[in-house]
Amino acid sequence: MTDCEMENSTIAIVVPCFNEQEVLPQTNAQLRALLDAMMRGGQAGEGSFILYVDDGSRDRTWALISAWCEADSHVRGLKLAGNVGHQNALLAGLDTARHDAAATVSIDADLQDDIRVIPEMVSRWADDGCDIVYGVRRKRSTDSFFKRTTAQLFYKFMTGMGVKSVYNHADFRLMSRRAVDALCQYEERNLFLRGLVPLLGYKTDQVLYDRLERQAGESKYPLSKMLSLAVDGVTSFSVKPLCLIFYLGTAFLVISLAILVYVLVSLFQGNGVQGWASLMLSIWFVGGCMLICMSIIAAYIGRIYTEGKHRPRYNIEQYLK
Repeated sequence: MTDCEMENSTIAIVVPCFNEQEVLPQTNAQLRALLDAMMRGGQAGEGSFILYVDDGSRDRTWALISAWCEADSHVRGLKLAGNVGHQNALLAGLDTARHDAAATVSIDADLQDDIRVIPEMVSRWADDGCDIVYGVRRKRSTDSFFKRTTAQLFYKFMTGMGVKSVYNHADFRLMSRRAVDALCQYEERNLFLRGLVPLLGYKTDQVLYDRLERQAGESKYPLSKMLSLAVDGVTSFSVKPLCLIFYLGTAFLVISLAILVYVLVSLFQGNGVQGWASLMLSIWFVGGCMLICMSIIAAYIGRIYTEGKHRPRYNIEQYLK
């Protein structure tokens, strides 16, 4: 921990929001109570605050945030000009909060991540000198079978693709100011923060917690967004899918040689007229694999195209503090 951070104990809690009007009142009440307790206990400075980031919500999310900002000096609001996605909205909040806070804690608005471990995160930063403290789920017993299975496959797949990430960790973490400063130097447009943060190299630690039930509203991470996040993670950090295409081509060569042997044996046995089924099966199989390979290459080309334009990740419409 730097001298500047030792002198400044201001904590910012960054909360990305997208259509969260149902759960946000409960979220604000719980976070304000926690922040007050931490300030009274000396774990957070008097200037500590909660920063809500409105990611282009279409409901009353921004109206609620604006009202709290007017009534409470410890609540701030950042309104983005449009919906840019969870990862970009989170980075916008971190980038904004780092100028006034010695450490930032990121957490989703549904508060399924247990806020009661935030004081422990702060202690690991302030007392143990950890620049990054990950909130890691102790178990997944509360998840449905489908979500638990897909989540485990997600982490195993990312590890297999060479992406460095923390198992059972999403975006619930504490980061010191210098860690956020370093993170903001990365210029990727296809963000996968769970893979970027471990690359920073600073001292890290973990706190375990049990994930809670969502108190209101609906999940903003359906299967389609989870798959999109996985694609962003793999294509941003690994070229292994491109290497797999070579091995797939080699496998096709072996299969073609086996088919050649089959055809020659059939000719010698007088069964040369037959073989339509195997021919059609081979065509469909090879054609499908070629389309998959082309899709993988197209995904990487699309990422290159996006990165090459250097467009801003987000535009800020309003900042209330």
